[in-house]
Amino acid sequence: MKNDDQRTILLTGVNGQVGFELARTLQGLGRIVALDRSKLDLGDLNGIRKVVREVKPSLIVNPAAYTAVDKAESDVEAAMCANGEAPGVLAEEAKRLGAALVHYSTDYVFDGTKDGVYVEDDVVNPQNVYGKSKLAGEQAIAASGCDHLIFRTSWVYGTRGKNFLLTMLRLGVGRDELNVVADQFGAPTWAVTIAALTSNVLAQSITADDSWWAVKSGVYNLTAGGSTSWHGFAKAIFESSGLDTKPVVKPIPTASYPTPAKRPANSRMSGEKLFAAFGLEAPKWNDALRLSLASLPRHCF
Repeated sequence: MKNDDQRTILLTGVNGQVGFELARTLQGLGRIVALDRSKLDLGDLNGIRKVVREVKPSLIVNPAAYTAVDKAESDVEAAMCANGEAPGVLAEEAKRLGAALVHYSTDYVFDGTKDGVYVEDDVVNPQNVYGKSKLAGEQAIAASGCDHLIFRTSWVYGTRGKNFLLTMLRLGVGRDELNVVADQFGAPTWAVTIAALTSNVLAQSITADDSWWAVKSGVYNLTAGGSTSWHGFAKAIFESSGLDTKPVVKPIPTASYPTPAKRPANSRMSGEKLFAAFGLEAPKWNDALRLSLASLPRHCF
């Protein structure tokens, strides 16, 4: 990546959960060109090339994605374009410019059958279209030869958009009980955590020598510490919410809540590589959850 005084950072998906937070945490690292879908659409590959060539960034940060996991099962072409082909185009343009690319992937590249935590080099075997599309994006970026960081994260939530946290708070109002899947395990990861750690990593790159990207490029797990089930996550949400009345959260098996897209039973991922490379460790998921709820306006639930 070019390391100059006029560093330009192209940020995609600025209205999304992670993109919204990145627009704030990236402040001070360069001139930020933050674009929403109306300005950079991952479904328009020629449009992507045009924008990148106009902006001429030193760094591209791409949290934008097709994230409708169940809809992707019947909308394969759109999901593969946005999550598979578009990142490849961004990577090719980054390579042409001598820029670097930061991209976000998912626990869904794994099949969820491993007993322990997943590490970056474990065999990938996505079980749904969304996971396959995200894996295709990872592979396209690697094949481009550009300097890159791919952060695999999981169970992302925030204080905006559509996510499990806001869904639970909305459903919990006026309900006596909720049934939530208890046999899928992972790390609920706050969008703020992802943005903060990303920006910390990129700050390190600025002060490093020219070999930094060659050494650090690759895939890293970036999830909150610890793990829980969706049921455990839901219980923790209500316990920390401050709501006057809270529903009883009952555990159910995955089989009792069928969805078009198959979810991995185990999405737990190790953060050891991230710590070894950058000296960074994500907060525990329940600590981050309490902070997120404290920052959430009461009118949101």
